Amino acid sequence: MVSKKTTIINQQGLHMRPASEFAKVVTKYDCNVILRINDRDFNGKSVMNIISSCAKYGTEVEIICDGPKEEEALKEAVALIESGFGE
Repeated sequence: MVSKKTTIINQQGLHMRPASEFAKVVTKYDCNVILRINDRDFNGKSVMNIISSCAKYGTEVEIICDGPKEEEALKEAVALIESGFGE
């Protein structure tokens, strides 16, 4: 299991488009991906779970990956959030 904390930097937070993009990216990896936000866990491969997290600009997120390809999944997931989803 690997994890890293990062912060949501896009102004609109994790709304539909970035949530969809995040889920699409991490679903290609054969591992579990969890977003831990305010001590609650959300399935990073589920668009609806990500949206239900209500993660806004400035929210700290811990990304937790567990399973085969966990290192690669974590690296890409963190890069995506830190890029601001191109917004």
